[in-house]
Amino acid sequence: MSLQNVQVLHVHQKVTFMTNRYEVFVDNAGEPGELVGFAEQKKFKIKERITVYTDSSKSQVLFEFNARKALDLGSGYDVTDANGQSIGSFRKDFAKSLLRSTWHLEQPGWGQTTGAERNKWFAGFRRLWQWIPIVGEAPFPMRYHFDFTTENGTPVFSVDKKTWVRDHYLVPIQDPGVDRRLVIAQAVALDALQSR
Repeated sequence: MSLQNVQVLHVHQKVTFMTNRYEVFVDNAGEPGELVGFAEQKKFKIKERITVYTDSSKSQVLFEFNARKALDLGSGYDVTDANGQSIGSFRKDFAKSLLRSTWHLEQPGWGQTTGAERNKWFAGFRRLWQWIPIVGEAPFPMRYHFDFTTENGTPVFSVDKKTWVRDHYLVPIQDPGVDRRLVIAQAVALDALQSR
């Protein structure tokens, strides 16, 4: 199976004491099928660097993404393959994200896509949630979704949160040209970096 031909991915996060663990599966009739990506994010790191492996043995690197700066409010992340070659980049649009989380993703020779929270009202409520004393420390109880499109509005891919408590995401991909590794990087980043 070629990863580039996959049209739907499942991304699952598992929380442990010191790490957030991510597993990426291809879709199998609406359920997670073959594992194609595995990553661990160490908590409390100042400069983010996440390596995604082909499986949980961590013997083969699929790609990694690295923050350009330690305090990253919009400078971005570079995504590179196992040999250090550029796959693309993504960044949070800090100004637009004050009201509605917005990300920009670029792939060399392919172009840029922009992703934003689908529901602007949930986006606003999520901002308010963070400011409620004590309650704001708890995970946001609503499912949120992101749609990534080209400049002319053509769908590229979506990231849909499927569960209320655990972080499980369904990632349908509409554009055959977008690098699946870049899609996985962005989907993991939406969970790992969204609150930053």
